[in-house]
This record gives sequence, C-alpha cells and structure tokens, in this order.
Amino acid sequence: MFISEVYESFQGEGPFAETPSLFIRTSGCNLRCSFCDTPYTSWNPEGEQISLDELAAKVKASSAPHVVLTGGEPMLAPQLTELSEICRAAGKVITIETAGTVDRSVECDLMAISPKMKNSTPDDQTWSVRHEETRHQPAVIRSLLKRYNAILKFVIDHDVDVDEVAAYLEEFPEVARDSVWLMPQAKTQQELADKRDWVRQAAEAHGYRFSSRLHVEKFGNIRGV
Repeated sequence: MFISEVYESFQGEGPFAETPSLFIRTSGCNLRCSFCDTPYTSWNPEGEQISLDELAAKVKASSAPHVVLTGGEPMLAPQLTELSEICRAAGKVITIETAGTVDRSVECDLMAISPKMKNSTPDDQTWSVRHEETRHQPAVIRSLLKRYNAILKFVIDHDVDVDEVAAYLEEFPEVARDSVWLMPQAKTQQELADKRDWVRQAAEAHGYRFSSRLHVEKFGNIRGV
C-alpha cells in the first residue's frame, strides 16, 4: 500500500476524541481541498509502498486500542479491505476517515464521513472543475450510511457554511442531528481559537454536535502527531 505515515497519537476529532490511536495514513486523494491540512497526501502525494505484512506487524505492536485509517482518501486504496480485516483480527477499534466519494467494503466501527462543501473548492484552475464534479456523491454517502455506524463531519470556515450544511442535510433526512458534527477549519492554534466558540454555538443552535481539533489545539500544524 502507498502509505504516507504511520504513527501513534490521540484522536483529535469526533466521538473518539482523546482516545490513544494508531494512525495509518494512505497517500493519494481524488479531491484537492483548498484547506487541506495534509497536502503531502493530495496536492503532492508522498509516501512509500508498505506491505500488508509490515502494516500488520505495526498494528500488532501498537498498544493503542484504536486504529484510524485516514488519508488522503483511504477508500481509494485497493487493499484497504484487507488492512481493515487485519486491524479487526488484532482486536482494534477501527475508524475510517473519508470524504464519502468512494465506496468500498471494509471493516470499521466508525465511518467518519467528512462531506466537502463549497468552501473546499480550490482556486487552482486545473483542479477546481474536477473537485466540484467529484466532491458530492450522494449515492456513496447513502450506501455508507446504510451499512456502517457513521457520522458526518463538516468543516466550517464562515457563517454561510452552516447554512450550506443545513441545506445539504435536507438531501439525507435519515441522518439524525446528533450524528452531525461541525468542526472549525483551522490549521493553526490561532485559527482554531478564533473560530472554536462561534462554531460550537452554531452547532448547539442547530442541534448538531461540536468537534474541536485537539491535535491542532495541542501541536498546531505539525505532521505526524
């Protein structure tokens, strides 16, 4: 598998926030989000080929109870199914972080879907059209929601983004509001501090849940933590 990095840290977002976790980050993405905080997996994919046997050894050696399969877009990886089965056999709690544009049969305890809104579209002329055509795949979202324990996490940058989330959710009436999470768009500790309170208030006002980004809060924009 083309892997960007493997490291132990804690989950910074969502319902498993603060949980010690082994992160396995695939490299490669079908989107180019304007606010991407891992450009080394999308805009300029970096990494190395690591065999499933090597990854299995890392999973087995990790004391963390959770494994987070993330990216990039991990659902693009042809061997993600096998990797998820390896994590399951090791007794790990598995989260898969995805934009919800690719469907694949996997093992997971939480499918953390982060649909990309208009605020994600890059200015780059080469990618803007392709990104817009790709970022919303309702059939994939519905399939994942039906088959997995799932949440929807939305990146919020401005007030208008909250309105767009409400409009988006009209397309998916089956989604309970307490399965919807809003989190600030923030790569730095200052950006997070500036947005955290009003995004939390917006989430509460709409009956959604709020997620900070604890890794940004603690480390800032540092790779591999």
